[in-house]
Amino acid sequence: MEQDFQHSVSLRASRRQDIVVEIQRRKDDEDELFLHKRLSTDFPMRLMWKRGFIRLVLIGGMIWMLLILSVLLFHIWSCQSSVAFFSAICNRESKVFVVLDSMGFVPKPPHRCSIPVADAAAAVYIPKERTPDLIVQNLTYITEDEEMTSESPLFGGNISWSMRDESFKLKPNMKVHCGFIRGGGADMDPKDIEYAKRCKFVVASGIFDGYDTPHQPSNISARSIELFCFLMVVDEVSFDFIKKNVSVREDSDGGHWVGVWRLVLLKHQPYDEPRRNGKVPKILVHRLFPEARYSIWIDGKMQLIVDPLLILERYLWRGKHTYAIAQHKHHRSIYEEADANKRRKRYARPLIDLHMKIYHYEGMEPWSPLKNTISDVPEGAIIIREHTALNNLFSCLWFNEVHLFTPRDQLSFGYVVYRLKGQFKFHMFPNCEYNSLFLLHPHNREHSSKVEWVKSLNEFKKNSKLRESRGGWGLWTPYPVNLDAVELPPVVRTSKAG
Repeated sequence: MEQDFQHSVSLRASRRQDIVVEIQRRKDDEDELFLHKRLSTDFPMRLMWKRGFIRLVLIGGMIWMLLILSVLLFHIWSCQSSVAFFSAICNRESKVFVVLDSMGFVPKPPHRCSIPVADAAAAVYIPKERTPDLIVQNLTYITEDEEMTSESPLFGGNISWSMRDESFKLKPNMKVHCGFIRGGGADMDPKDIEYAKRCKFVVASGIFDGYDTPHQPSNISARSIELFCFLMVVDEVSFDFIKKNVSVREDSDGGHWVGVWRLVLLKHQPYDEPRRNGKVPKILVHRLFPEARYSIWIDGKMQLIVDPLLILERYLWRGKHTYAIAQHKHHRSIYEEADANKRRKRYARPLIDLHMKIYHYEGMEPWSPLKNTISDVPEGAIIIREHTALNNLFSCLWFNEVHLFTPRDQLSFGYVVYRLKGQFKFHMFPNCEYNSLFLLHPHNREHSSKVEWVKSLNEFKKNSKLRESRGGWGLWTPYPVNLDAVELPPVVRTSKAG
């Protein structure tokens, strides 16, 4: 009896437990069904929101990219604009430029880029005929001035304002000043004159006042070694410095060599300023080496790393050019370059201003995209040219400006181009290619002269020793017009002072 009672109690408990489990199962089924119904109702809404969010992100990204592209295009346009308000955005020291640069909107031009030169110098075809002289057919030079305004002849001559103006008028037969006035200095040794007569292809460089030592070119083919004369023009100070610090070989004819470079000594320097003396071989290569058909000039601090024959093929013959020079990295207007020269104390500030006032009065406008040139300011450390009559005339006129005004040749290059009214054609190649032609070495010492620190013309009046005695005569010869009222164009500083 007791066992039946216990069995009944346990059976009830078991049934009660089964009932509880069943109730829980039904409750779970109901919850699952409710959840399923709820999910079925919310799913389309969630899917729609998800797709909408993705579309919103994509549209936002596209708008952001268009905004970035618009800013970049506006920045590029403003840098080339002649409107001062817009071009101010190009000022690297301005807040606008700094903000754009920090956001990654300012494009960084490459320092070096590849040069599409020919595969091998041995396969380069050299033109047999010279480029015909169509504009200037016969060019001769004034070697002795009729009137002497100083005790000894000036190397660049006594060029009056009227003679200067007349020299820019191109004619088939022309006779102009072009340095090397008899008795004016820059005398070449007879043995070097004789050696240079054999040079049809020239790589020329120069070292003055012992600033540098010769750097041997690399990657030069056997054909170029045979074809080119490598001529290093030096003054007495540099010649003595090189002999003391570098191994110099003397050949049977008395010529002096440093590696492939033949040292060409110029005696009796024509100017007080070494930088002005350095412009003689740089600009007047055709006068020093008159038998040359082609020349490549490189500054003395540079080491050439591209075969010179490949350079001629790339920059002259391939595009049928006769003159090639690189574009300046920072400046396109001569007035920007002049401002940078003043900030870096490259020459007396008031004399640079006077130089620019003369150019501005004579119609030289700041560079703008409306001009037919890529830039008015070159990077003159490498000059590649065929010695045609017109190119030789351009070199003479360019040197005359350097002789008359400041020795900063980058200020006068674009002016001479302007005065020739588009008849002088030249190829200006990108600055990144220019930097791929050479390795740059530091100077042995930095150049400094008293004239660079002059801040006003009154300082010249107080101390006449600050003034050059044989160069820059156009800055001290009264100009036909009063320039006091001439205002220089506003300058947008696109580079730091350095």
